[in-house]
Amino acid sequence: MLNLVLFGPPGAGKGTQSKKLIEKYDLIHLSTGDLLRGEIAQGTELGLEAKKLMDDGKLVPDAVVIGMISNKLDANKDAKGFIFDGFPRTVAQAEALDQLLKSKESAISGMTALEVNDDELERRLLERGKESGRPDDANPDVIRKRIKEYNDKTAPVAGFYQTQNKFQNVNGVGSVEEIFGAIVNVIEEYKK
Repeated sequence: MLNLVLFGPPGAGKGTQSKKLIEKYDLIHLSTGDLLRGEIAQGTELGLEAKKLMDDGKLVPDAVVIGMISNKLDANKDAKGFIFDGFPRTVAQAEALDQLLKSKESAISGMTALEVNDDELERRLLERGKESGRPDDANPDVIRKRIKEYNDKTAPVAGFYQTQNKFQNVNGVGSVEEIFGAIVNVIEEYKK
C-alpha cells in the first residue's frame, strides 16, 4: 500500500498536486480540511466547533481528526493507498498516525514537503480567497497567523519523518507540471 503525506504550508499547492497524484497512483485523498469542511457543511456540532477554530487560524483537536481518519481508512479497506493532505501537523499527530496505521497493518511510505516562501504563500492565499470566498483565505492577518502556526508547530514533523528516512523536500514554486514531475520522482524512490 502506498501511503503518502503531502506536506507544506497553507497555499503551497497541496490540493492541486494531490489531485494529480491521486489520478496517477489511484490513491484515496484524505484531506483533513475536506473532512472538516464536510462536517461544517452538514452543520454538525463538530463542524461548528471546527469552523470557529479554523476561522481564527487555529487547529482542530487531534483526537477528533484521528477519529475521522480512522473512519475513512475503515471505509476504504481495499484502497491501493492514501494521500494525507494537511495531516499530520504536529509530531504528536505523526506518532498517532503511525500507531493508527500500524493497528491497520500499514505505514506511511513517505512524506514530500512543498517549499514556498511566506510572501508567495500570502499572495496565493489572498488570490484563492477571492476565488473561493473562504474567509480564512481573505484576511491577511489570519493568513499570517496560519503560516506562523505552520512554521512553529508543523515544520518539526519533517524531522519526525527524516529520522525514519521517509522525508524529501520539493520546490513548490514553478509550473504545476514541473512540481508534479519532481514529486513523482520522489514517490518512485519511496516505492523501491
